[in-house]
Amino acid sequence: MKYDFTSIIDRHGKDASAVDDFPLNGVSVSPEFSPIPMWVADMNFATVPSVSDAMMQRMQHPLYGYFSPSDAYYQAIIDWQANRNGVTDLQPQHIGYENGVLGGIISTVNALCSRGDSVLLHSPTYTGFTRVLTNNGYNIVHSPLVLDENNIWRMDFADMEQKIQQHRIHMAIFCSPHNPCGRVWESWEIEAAMDVYRRNDVFVISDEIWSDLILPGFRHTPTQSISEDAKQRTVAMYAPSKTFNLAGLIGSYHIVYNPWLKDRLEKESSLCHYNKMNVLSMHALLGAYCEQGAEWVDELRQVLAQNADYAYNFIQTNFPGVTLAKPQGTYMLFLDCTEWCSTHGISLDELLRRGVSVGVLWQDGRPFHGACSIRMNLALPHSLVQEAFDRLKRYVFLPSQT
Repeated sequence: MKYDFTSIIDRHGKDASAVDDFPLNGVSVSPEFSPIPMWVADMNFATVPSVSDAMMQRMQHPLYGYFSPSDAYYQAIIDWQANRNGVTDLQPQHIGYENGVLGGIISTVNALCSRGDSVLLHSPTYTGFTRVLTNNGYNIVHSPLVLDENNIWRMDFADMEQKIQQHRIHMAIFCSPHNPCGRVWESWEIEAAMDVYRRNDVFVISDEIWSDLILPGFRHTPTQSISEDAKQRTVAMYAPSKTFNLAGLIGSYHIVYNPWLKDRLEKESSLCHYNKMNVLSMHALLGAYCEQGAEWVDELRQVLAQNADYAYNFIQTNFPGVTLAKPQGTYMLFLDCTEWCSTHGISLDELLRRGVSVGVLWQDGRPFHGACSIRMNLALPHSLVQEAFDRLKRYVFLPSQT
């Protein structure tokens, strides 16, 4: 490969939550094991060099005063969406800045709902959605995803419609691709979901922050591309942060085609007076959304696919009683440990502690609404993925602690 996805980079003391902020909850990592970060959703790969180059080039000029987004910023997003997602009608007036996807989500909900309203989400559910909605006084109604006969996560359209009508819901958050399940929705599924929302006059926030991280063999379909109605009722959220590991720089964007909807969102977003772009974030996006960035992402997808294949096959072979759907996108695994814990008489808490004690820093899946689940991040050099699963086999998934 042209780019480096194999080096193990020491992130300690370099402002990295992944290694410095893991919630140990009284469990210590045994001294003989180095910690392997497999929880919070950022990557342990150096970003594409064009990002650093673009930021460094801007930093050569010693003034960092007030500024407005450049024409090049908007054109980079338009070109990226055209080349990666086949979007052909995007214009600068459809694009707006957000400090983060979650901030954009709550601005949209605040603009269109009243405190105490119910919002429809699928479960398992990304914890960020739960946090921002409950903090702002909204009720969450879950429509559970279901596994079909091929162990693929599916939406239950009848349940969605029933919940919408029962709770008088007019706002839904749609995660595409889905976090934490790693599902890349097919066009017909999005069409069916958007038809439910159309029939019931539900506005949609489509979180598509993972849309660049699609594993080979699958393709992202933008929600707004499904129909003219979907285009007009949907606020889509994107960011280079997930794709290029830039979360610490802050910076996302929304795409809204409906002028009335965009006016409402941007008015709400403006009220805090903090939803403003950082000049280096703008140049980071320019360095990401370029030919070199696209080339880097294509190699990254191959690395993530190798890690996902390895982890899925290893679990299937070595951990009977642990079930999961093979991810189609993202770099997350969502393990269901219900049968394994029941068979071995071990609680999920104990299983989590065992992993942490040998340095596998994985994540409790219960806040994601997985009753006996664990979320794992696979965005690491392949050698670390192998090491982590070797430790899990030798020390963790055992009938009793040895």
